[in-house]
Amino acid sequence: MADRVDSRPPSVRIAEHYRDLILSGKLAVGSLLPSNKALAAEWKTSPATVTKAMNKLAEQGLVRGIHGVGTAVLGQPVSLSSGTQRHARGQQTGSSWDAGERSDSHTAGLTFAPAEVAAALDIRPGAQVARRSRVYRDSHGVVAHSTSWIPAEFAALVPELIQAKRLEGGTSLDLIARACGRETVQRRDTTSARIATPDDLELLELPSDTVTAAILVLTARFLDGQGRVLEYGVDIGAPGRTRLDVTDSL
Repeated sequence: MADRVDSRPPSVRIAEHYRDLILSGKLAVGSLLPSNKALAAEWKTSPATVTKAMNKLAEQGLVRGIHGVGTAVLGQPVSLSSGTQRHARGQQTGSSWDAGERSDSHTAGLTFAPAEVAAALDIRPGAQVARRSRVYRDSHGVVAHSTSWIPAEFAALVPELIQAKRLEGGTSLDLIARACGRETVQRRDTTSARIATPDDLELLELPSDTVTAAILVLTARFLDGQGRVLEYGVDIGAPGRTRLDVTDSL
């Protein structure tokens, strides 16, 4: 008997094919699907049909299109908090953790500011800064690797900033505000995406041979009432993490 012909529309067949691969784990979270042009050629259909299939997967929370990167596999979608959200949560609850989160692998100390950090903090490259880092986790695994860069002047006022342990009594910005009265009144956030570098893979505890893992990078600059930068934060989200469409506020 001849094979039964699949009469479903091509967009449905493409979506179901990749849905099965994602849910079975054959496509890893953070991996990229082939380009729409490549899929159109492979399935002998139009790019518009492939776009329709990708939209179906996105509606199911299985993939996310990232501008300039491609279509990334989300698996089970889980969110990533911005630095501003963590700061606001710390003011309200005394902890930057989201529900179900914890943090570990805390490191801290004085170091010299790389050029990018110096520019963000409005200081000269190579100047001393306090650097704090930690890994956020939840029931799905690593949420993000988070680094806070703080002008060294605050380390003298708040010694806890260069102690390799979780801060008590609030976030670093809360401690700075209490120590010298310089409160955060402005924040400037950015969100971007990229393919994970070898350094990113190490920070996110991923195998070094992982390829085409798409990650989100969130940055936040916190400023006082005179526009002076108090802290520059960089969060590297684990593959599969997605930003919720929320409005950040102080």
